[in-house]
Amino acid sequence: MRLSQSFLPVLKESPAGAEVASHKLMLQAGLIRQTSSGIYAWLPLGNRVLRKIEQIVREEQDRVGQEILMPTIQPADLWKESGRYDAYGPEMLRINDRHGREMLYGPTNEDMVTALFRDDVKSYRELPRMLYHIQWKFRDEVRPRFGVMRGREFLMKDAYSFDLDEAGAKISYYRQLLAYLRTFRRMGIRAVPMQADSGPIGGKLSHEFVVLAPSGESEVFYDGKIEEVDLEREGLSYDDAEALEALFREATGVYARTDETHEERYWDAVPAERQRTGRGIEVGHIFYFGIRYSEAMGLKVSGPDGTMLVPHMGSYGIGVSRLVGAIIEASHDDNGIVWPEAVAPYKVGIVTMRADDADTVAAAERIYAALGEAGVEALYDDRDERGGVKLGGMDLMGLPWQVVIGPRGLKDGVVEVKNRKSGEREQLTIEDAIAKLSA
Repeated sequence: MRLSQSFLPVLKESPAGAEVASHKLMLQAGLIRQTSSGIYAWLPLGNRVLRKIEQIVREEQDRVGQEILMPTIQPADLWKESGRYDAYGPEMLRINDRHGREMLYGPTNEDMVTALFRDDVKSYRELPRMLYHIQWKFRDEVRPRFGVMRGREFLMKDAYSFDLDEAGAKISYYRQLLAYLRTFRRMGIRAVPMQADSGPIGGKLSHEFVVLAPSGESEVFYDGKIEEVDLEREGLSYDDAEALEALFREATGVYARTDETHEERYWDAVPAERQRTGRGIEVGHIFYFGIRYSEAMGLKVSGPDGTMLVPHMGSYGIGVSRLVGAIIEASHDDNGIVWPEAVAPYKVGIVTMRADDADTVAAAERIYAALGEAGVEALYDDRDERGGVKLGGMDLMGLPWQVVIGPRGLKDGVVEVKNRKSGEREQLTIEDAIAKLSA
């Protein structure tokens, strides 16, 4: 993409009212714009990041389940049937349609997915099943803050498992644990699974995934042994119940809690050299809640001997839009965002130091065309602007690689290739720069 043809409204000044780095940088770099309290429009650069995160989540969920899409507006009757309508609180936006029917803008979908499953699944032979969707949701936060980190409208991945009994439901839980660990690793971030409360969703087995960041909302305490978990070891398969249970024991059998569930008596038992503390941001939460919804909503299937059984359920959420802010909180510096390559809006930023120099422009065009042919996503700053302004903009946007092209380097037959994260710079020929960035 040529920057001269892009809708990329970068702010020259630090935005007022932004309390955390991700909110400030997302506004400044032109990723989002606020349209109402806690509600944001995603501009082209931000939307590219959002969709890349969404696609990684989708690919890993496809390994364990099937994608569906449920509506955002739900009938209140489903929530009354499950017993949650009056219990959920003012965060749920309640509305009436023109016929006076009570509706709501769904903050979550346990009730609806249970009803869908109840109406079509009748036999134990149709279990287990895992269904997921990625959908915009709304919770009327009393005090929206921190940009997309705690907004009122947000993009979520929700998955729901249905199993014949508790043993099967736990295997589904372990599958999602592995899927989550692989998802976050692909994004280039470390998300530690921590013992958690189930909150209004309910349940007796619950872990939240926390990205470590200095500005995190929670204080975290965990055993560094969890960093040694090998997700690629031989035999680790979604179809191997024993391997999945072993992973669960390894990943959750060591101490890892936020300040909400922290207990000093257990923390003191962790060897001092393995104690890790800091702050973190919740980006995912998994629950096993048994028959909480299936029993309340009359979901039953015929068992092997003809008796009627109540399936066990679990739910598994990832904050897709929240992850954009969390990644920035965990990966930025004084100059701007530092995107992990897997979720960066573009892999390479191309900068011409002199837009009025024919040789510089020709070299930039050549590199831009070659990277495009190689399938490398590049943002070419072809504007007639000062070189320093362009370089500052590239650092702010945080693309993993920069190619800086100027008359001085071209006289020696080289361009500069900079790694945004490490700051390392190389002087390479045009051919070597293209080869390096195409690898």
